[in-house]
Amino acid sequence: MAFFPPPPPDRQDRPRPPRPRENDWRLILKLLPYTRRSRKLLLWSILLLLPVSVAGAIQPLIIGQAISLLRSEAAWPYLEKMTLAQGLNFLAVLLLVTIIIRVIFSATQGYIIQQVGQDITAQVRQDLFTHITSLSASFFDRTPVGRLVTRIASDVEALGDVFASGAIGVLSDFVYFVVILITIFSLQWQLSLMLFLMLIPVTGLIIYFQQQYRKANYQVREELSQLNSMLQENVMGINVVQLFRRERFNSDMFRTINKRYRMEVDKTIFHDSAISATLEWVGLVAIAGVLGLGGIFVVKGMITLGTLSAFILYGRRLFDPIRQFADKFTMFQAGFTAIERISELLSEPIEIRDPEIYQNAISPGQIISNNQQGGEIRFENVWFAYKAHEYVLKNLDFTIRPGEKVALVGPTGAGKSSIIRLLCRLYEPTKGRILLDGIDIRDIPQAQLRRYIGVILQESFLFAGDIKRNITLGEDYSLDQVKEAAQLTNINQFIEELPQSYDTVLRERGANLSGGQKQLLAFARVAIRKPRVLVLDEATASLDVGTEALIQQALEELLKERTAIIIAHRLSTIRDVDRILVLKRGELIEQGSHEKLLEQKGLYASLYRLQMLGAAELLS
Repeated sequence: MAFFPPPPPDRQDRPRPPRPRENDWRLILKLLPYTRRSRKLLLWSILLLLPVSVAGAIQPLIIGQAISLLRSEAAWPYLEKMTLAQGLNFLAVLLLVTIIIRVIFSATQGYIIQQVGQDITAQVRQDLFTHITSLSASFFDRTPVGRLVTRIASDVEALGDVFASGAIGVLSDFVYFVVILITIFSLQWQLSLMLFLMLIPVTGLIIYFQQQYRKANYQVREELSQLNSMLQENVMGINVVQLFRRERFNSDMFRTINKRYRMEVDKTIFHDSAISATLEWVGLVAIAGVLGLGGIFVVKGMITLGTLSAFILYGRRLFDPIRQFADKFTMFQAGFTAIERISELLSEPIEIRDPEIYQNAISPGQIISNNQQGGEIRFENVWFAYKAHEYVLKNLDFTIRPGEKVALVGPTGAGKSSIIRLLCRLYEPTKGRILLDGIDIRDIPQAQLRRYIGVILQESFLFAGDIKRNITLGEDYSLDQVKEAAQLTNINQFIEELPQSYDTVLRERGANLSGGQKQLLAFARVAIRKPRVLVLDEATASLDVGTEALIQQALEELLKERTAIIIAHRLSTIRDVDRILVLKRGELIEQGSHEKLLEQKGLYASLYRLQMLGAAELLS
């Protein structure tokens, strides 16, 4: 009985259509769903805009009325009924009330906006991390780690600013701007029109400088990615850097990238400063214009000195929203750059996908309980290339029977590890197909496939955390099951000798364990999952003689009634396998038992004699 259910009969492999390029507005609309969870808070922040804007807009009016009272000029009708002291006290209290309203409401709105921004940032970062961990191995082959870190960290932060203080801030500035325009036009239309017309050239300059800023900011992000990539590479390879005295050479390389990064940052500073300087200059010209034209109106009696004083304050405040909008527009340009880079990553296709029909139909546990037999592996005319038309595997056609122990042998670059990567579906075959119990592995859910196949690599990765967590990898296994797996792989003794036994915390990448101990944990990690197919990719190469003896005993238990694929450069360790497949330049050129291949006097026999000769020379 096959271990997996048959594929749907109408399954067809269709080429994926090219993805259309999207503009900025479409990208923003795509990211708007992240605001749904915070829509109540967003609504409150928008409702608070009106009282904040109105309170800010009437403050110059109050000051202008105070000046009018002091000069005994025309004031609000109800102020004329009061004495000078009463009127000034009333205006002072009214001004204080508007200040309190602005402070309280602005602080509340700022808190809400930042809360929304952090929530959106967390959602985008989570989705980005989930998407990245779903991408195929080929993506990570061509993408530096530092670039991914930059996008998940700084780019997402810039995106969060756009949704929080950026978007709501622009709306706040716009409402404030409209309220001020309505107020000043209701006071004196000639002065208001002069101020409004001065905004036209300012707007054009802002748009120009912001476009230049965006281009420079994109380059800043790219150079920052290069900087982070080199930093990560040097930290990870610090032993090689120091052993081969590359400190000065690598420092010069880092200095070059750092200089490019600084030059690009300088460009963004220039364009940002140009915007601020332009607004400051135009704002001063506007006030001068108000003083000149307004002074004429005062002399002619068309307006009072209080109204002119109010206009001077309005002239300053009218440009404040534009100045703040320009600052936020700079933030928007950085955010657009972040959106471009994040959308490029989110648009990266997930090449290895589960078939839709199985996603909710059958769980891995149900399949295992219903089928206890299986383990047949079949490669049918499989071709594979990491780069187009540069095939590392060519027309592979072989079958591994259930329970059979098979070794893959060949020179470096023969394609042994590529076979394992295809079998585990880290990559897809370029041509042909791979069958597991008669089922195309593309029709098997990835979680089930990788539970069915246990892989032990030459160098196993350990996560920061305790011993138990590194064995279970977050799955729901009890401590008794963990101990059982440790006993099966003969590592329980060294674990119990650790300071906190199974709760001993490992440093990053298991730095407080030896290479052999880390490899033993990898064996336990596979043993606890009880796979039907076991793959050993030079799994014992880094072990000392004593540890290897322990692991060989464990392997005898693990390999019982399981299909096994073993990659080993030491040919003396694979004499007892059922069959040996000999590869050369991606092609299967020989297969058979150890004795049969020696009799053929082919490539395997040559490799074996060379290794035996080398071993004899070492012993002599």
